[in-house]
Amino acid sequence: MNKDLSDILSTIPDNPGCYMYLDENDTIIYIGKAKNLKRRVHSYFNKTVDNPKTQVMMRKVRNIRYLVVETEEDAFLLENSLIKQHKPRYNIMLKDDKTYPWVVVKNEPYPRVFLTRSKLNDKSHYYGPYPSVTTIKHLLRLLTTIYPIRNCNYALSTESIDKKKFRVCLQYHIKRCLAPCAGQQSETDYNKNISAIEEILKGNVRAVSRHIYDEMMQCSAELKFEEAAWLKERYRILENYSAQSLIATPSINNVDVFAYEDGSQSVFINYLHIVQGSIVQGYTVEYSIQLDEPREQILGMGIIELRTRFGSNAAEIIVPFEPDIQLNSVTFTVPKRGDRYKLLELSKMNARQYRIDRQKQADKLNPAQRATRILKTVQNDLHLKEMPVHIECFDNSNLQGTNPVSSCAVFIMAKPSKKDYRHFNIKTVVGPDDFSSMFETLSRRYRRMLDEEQPLPQLVVIDGGKGQLHAAADALKSVGLYGKIAIIGIAKRLEEIYFPEDSIPLYLDKQSETLRLIQRLRDEAHRFGITFHRSKRSKQQIVSELDTVKGIGRATKERLLKEFKSVKRIKEASEEELAAAVGEKKAELLRALTIPVVVFKRLPSSRLDDYHRRV
Repeated sequence: MNKDLSDILSTIPDNPGCYMYLDENDTIIYIGKAKNLKRRVHSYFNKTVDNPKTQVMMRKVRNIRYLVVETEEDAFLLENSLIKQHKPRYNIMLKDDKTYPWVVVKNEPYPRVFLTRSKLNDKSHYYGPYPSVTTIKHLLRLLTTIYPIRNCNYALSTESIDKKKFRVCLQYHIKRCLAPCAGQQSETDYNKNISAIEEILKGNVRAVSRHIYDEMMQCSAELKFEEAAWLKERYRILENYSAQSLIATPSINNVDVFAYEDGSQSVFINYLHIVQGSIVQGYTVEYSIQLDEPREQILGMGIIELRTRFGSNAAEIIVPFEPDIQLNSVTFTVPKRGDRYKLLELSKMNARQYRIDRQKQADKLNPAQRATRILKTVQNDLHLKEMPVHIECFDNSNLQGTNPVSSCAVFIMAKPSKKDYRHFNIKTVVGPDDFSSMFETLSRRYRRMLDEEQPLPQLVVIDGGKGQLHAAADALKSVGLYGKIAIIGIAKRLEEIYFPEDSIPLYLDKQSETLRLIQRLRDEAHRFGITFHRSKRSKQQIVSELDTVKGIGRATKERLLKEFKSVKRIKEASEEELAAAVGEKKAELLRALTIPVVVFKRLPSSRLDDYHRRV
C-alpha cells in the first residue's frame, strides 16, 4: 500500500456515507456504502481478502474518495445514484435494473396513489425514492385509511360516471373508498383528499399525526380500547416515519450545490450535482489564500472551475451566499429551509469534513507545524501580545482545609513538559482558603524563577473563577510581573474564560482548539495536584507516635517495633528493657511519648497484705 493511501486511510471519518475506489487513470472502479466509513474501508486493507476478484480490484486501487451523509439510509440512496451514474466495473451485483420505490400520484381524473419502481415522464407526481419498502407501505395503508381513495383500475370520467357504468365494490363496503365511480363522492371532494395525501408525502405529517392522536384519545375515552390500540400502532408508525429522506424531492432536477468552508490558510469548496432529487456527483477543491480576496470572489472562481471540469449546465445553483459572478440563464438560490437547504447543509458537511481530513494529514506530516498552528489560534482567540509557547496552569487541592497543596502543570509548544511540573506545600494559610493559597503559590513560584533567572511563561492559566484569578493577579503584582505575563482563569461551570479587570467572561466554541488546550492544561494541573494531595494525606494517616519523638529515627523505630511488636508494649516496657534494645540515651528520649509509660514493680509481701486489708 502506497503512502498516499495510508494518509487517506488515517483520516477517513466515522460517519455513514459512500466510498469510491479509483485506479491509476482516476476512474471509479468500485462504489460502496457504509454505516461507518472508517471501519468499512479499513477492513479492505487490514484483513486478507479471499475473493480473487476483490484481490484484483484492490491491487488496482490508487486513490479513495468518499461522501459523508447523515444516516445509513441516505448512504443506500447515494450509493444507488452513484453506481447508476458512474457504472463502476466491480459493482457487479448492483448493475441490475432494480431501483428504489417511488410513490406516484397519477395524472388522471380521480388520481390513484400507489407504489412503483418505474418513474415515467407522464406528468404524474412522483415522491421518493424511499429506501424502505415496508415503511412506505405502512404509510400508504395509513393514508388510505384516513383519506379513503380508490385503488381500482377503472378509467373514470364524468361521462362514464354519469352513465353509471360502474358499481360499488368491496372497498366501499369496508369504508376504504367513498365510491366516486358510482357518483357518491364528488371530484372536488376527492381531490381534497389527494391534496392532503400529497402534503403528507412531502413531509407535512404533523396534521395527520395530530388527527390520529385525537381520534385515539377519543376512542380511549369511549372505552373502545381495540380501536384505540389499532390507532396507537398507526400513530407510532407515522411518528417513526421520516417522509423526507435526504434525497426525497424529485422536482429538484439538474441542480448544482456549492458550499464554502473557511480554513486557516485555505478555502474549501464542495460541489454536488443533483439529478431528479439524487446526488450523482460530489467533489471538493481547496484554494490557498494568497491575498485577502473576498469570499464572494473565491466562491465564484470555484463555481466556474467545477462546472467546467464536470461539464455541468444546471440552470439552478444552490449557494450559501451570492457569489461575485453572473452566468447566463442561471439562477442562484440561497435557501433558508426545505429540501434545498438540506442539500446545502450536506454539501457544507462534506466541505468541513474535507478540511478536517486535510488538516489531519498535514499534522501527521509536520507535528511542529500543528503545535504552531494551535498556539497561533490561542494567541488570536485570547488576544495575546505574543504566541504562548510556554504556558503554566495552577490548581489548589485540600480536604476541608487539611493538607492544603497546590500544583503547577507546564506545557511547552502545546505539549506537557512533565519535568517542569511542580507541587507546593502551603505554609502560610490556615484552613480552606483558595485565594490565599493561590497568592502564596504564584508568589513563591515566580519570585524563585526571577531569582534563578529562569525563562518566564507567556501565559498563566488559573483553575478557578474571578476570586482565584484576582488573587493570582495580586501575586504577579507583588513580584512585579503583572502586565508582563498574560493571565486568565477558567471557571468549571460553563467553561468561561475570565481576564483580570474584566467582569465579562469570554465564551469559546466548545470544539475550538483553544478551549481544548486550556481544558487539557486544567485537567493536568488537577490530576497532578490531587495525586500529590492523596499521597500527603496517606502519609499523615500512617504516622506513628514514635514519629513525634525527636531523636528517634527510622532504624530505631524499626528496631523497637521488631523487639516489642507495638507502641503499647513500648510504653509498658521498663527503662532497662528499652535501654537493652536501643541504648540508654534513646530510652530516655522515649519518656517524651504523649501517653506516660507505666512501670509495674513487684511490692514486698508485707505491703501487699496491708493493701488487701485496706481494700
